Amino acid sequence: GVGAARAGNLTFMVGGVEQEFDAAKELLTCMGSNVVYCGEVGTGQAAKICNNMLLAISMIGTAEAMNLGIRL
Repeated sequence: GVGAARAGNLTFMVGGVEQEFDAAKELLTCMGSNVVYCGEVGTGQAAKICNNMLLAISMIGTAEAMNLGIRL
């Protein structure tokens, strides 16, 4: 989020040619505290999608539990 960006605590999940990742890692490290090489082209995006899906599932579960608690 915006707070993490301002604090320089972003996580970058990167896919692509490993030598190109190594060249870009120094720049990415200036913007984020976690820079992860995920493999070939597209794997960084796939990892991000999985991470977002897991977060959404967690948020839905929390909302449903709160709703159940209120109703009970």
